[in-house]
Amino acid sequence: MYECEVAHMKQLNTHQALGFAFVLTGALSGCAAYAPNMACVSNGCSGDAKITADVQARLDQHPGLNPPNVVRVQTLNGVVYLTGLVDTGLERQTAKSVALQTEGVTRVVNEIAVNNGG
Repeated sequence: MYECEVAHMKQLNTHQALGFAFVLTGALSGCAAYAPNMACVSNGCSGDAKITADVQARLDQHPGLNPPNVVRVQTLNGVVYLTGLVDTGLERQTAKSVALQTEGVTRVVNEIAVNNGG
């Protein structure tokens, strides 16, 4: 019976190793999809500061997004991250649309919260 248990353990370890390899392969290919230029990954791309400034300037042109609303912009590798607080869902969507229309933006992550009258 001991030999049977050892054989079963080896079989489980092989299955676990294959499963881990499969997951790791998927994760690494996912990273490649978001980081086509590896030079940009750790420090951001050279155009990120310009993208941030351009998005912020465009947002400033929309009166509905001005104070008391607060929208912050950060860019990493061409991906714009929007955070802050606005009064309506329409204002939240407007901020995302404006960012998407800005040159150099590859994607927008919209984390702007909507004030529910609180």
